[in-house]
Amino acid sequence: MTHRSRSLRVSELSRVEGEGAMRVTVDGDRVSDVQLTIYEPPRFFEALLRGRRYTEPPDITARICGICPVAYQMSACRAIEAACGVTVDGPLADLRRLLYCGEWISSHALHIYLLHAPDFLGYPSAIDLARDHRPLVERGLALKRAGNQIMTTVGARAIHPINVRVGGFYRTPAPANLAALVEPLRRALDDAYATAVWVGGFDVPDFTHDHELLALVDPGRYAIDAGTPRTDRGLAFEVADFERHVVEEQVPHSTALHARLAGRPGHYLTGPTARYTLSRRWLSPLARQAATAAGLGADCRNPFRSIAVRAVETVYAIEEALRLIAAYEPPSRPAVPVPARASTGHGATEAPRGTLFHRYELAADGTVRSARIVPPTAQNQPAIEDDLRRFVEPRIDHDDDRLTHECEQAIRNYDPCISCATHFLDLTVERR
Repeated sequence: MTHRSRSLRVSELSRVEGEGAMRVTVDGDRVSDVQLTIYEPPRFFEALLRGRRYTEPPDITARICGICPVAYQMSACRAIEAACGVTVDGPLADLRRLLYCGEWISSHALHIYLLHAPDFLGYPSAIDLARDHRPLVERGLALKRAGNQIMTTVGARAIHPINVRVGGFYRTPAPANLAALVEPLRRALDDAYATAVWVGGFDVPDFTHDHELLALVDPGRYAIDAGTPRTDRGLAFEVADFERHVVEEQVPHSTALHARLAGRPGHYLTGPTARYTLSRRWLSPLARQAATAAGLGADCRNPFRSIAVRAVETVYAIEEALRLIAAYEPPSRPAVPVPARASTGHGATEAPRGTLFHRYELAADGTVRSARIVPPTAQNQPAIEDDLRRFVEPRIDHDDDRLTHECEQAIRNYDPCISCATHFLDLTVERR
């Protein structure tokens, strides 16, 4: 391929959410620059929260994303409750974890079957995949439905649940309502394990990274709704200290902030592969068996295998949901009192795409004075750009169509979420 200025443009890249572009600059046989250009207009959620009542952030932040609203609700609740000196535990905490399991199941099934698997199987979309493999896509939809049923039963609806409040819930489900979920979840567990075996057979590029991996760690169980931020290189800090360690910076080519770990070299990555690497030992026996069936080892540093980790986490989330339902005893009240006070609180949970940090400063009357939200993709964006640079360089002689497809597939490894997600509309490769 001659070294001339060339542009590859994708009018609309589907199967990710949000708006943006990617520009690759090639000088001879070297990739000199990769920019993940996020141009979706800022949504100003942090500004919108200022002046609101401290009870409102769970409902407001849920609107950041229709795929992972529970993550925003739970992180907001934990931060506000921390500011007010309240801890939610017992059956209410278990119900929150159950609701979060529903979101993991639904989000992971959506990503695996509708967003990412078509790349590995040579199809442009899940609709095209369904024409030749209808039972596969129906299995994915059944898995997603099982997660949605949990969210509807506990959260009152599957998209932007309305039953979550600071201190707990507006209403807790009757045992019979949760018992009705058991049989669909048992069927879903078989489907989830089959999914892990299926994606374990995908042909993936031989590609690895050396980024520091960050996730919440909750010793004794796989972190979902709580934990302490840790990395695979020994860094650990309290959630209340995350602003000292997670530093966000503006870059000219993106409306999304870039994050780095203060005082640490290189980039870091959060998300399923980080969770798996840091907490594999606390997966259930069946989930560890699914990991083996999916071809995963003790850690995962190939982003193309993130689809396998999501399948394993789906197995775990279904088992955990069944465990929580079996142990459920209705709490004495749907929520604990959370009196307002002048303070600052921090919260973090594991969204399907990675660690999500929230911070709220409250006035004495409960008014939100300031807010900060650090989503997973803002943390991952520098690492994604670095991975794309290293991924493209040995492939720069591929023709335009092939290179475009490979870059799109590589981007989807991270399930980027800048809206809380990103929708890439233009891919440009400049060859000099």
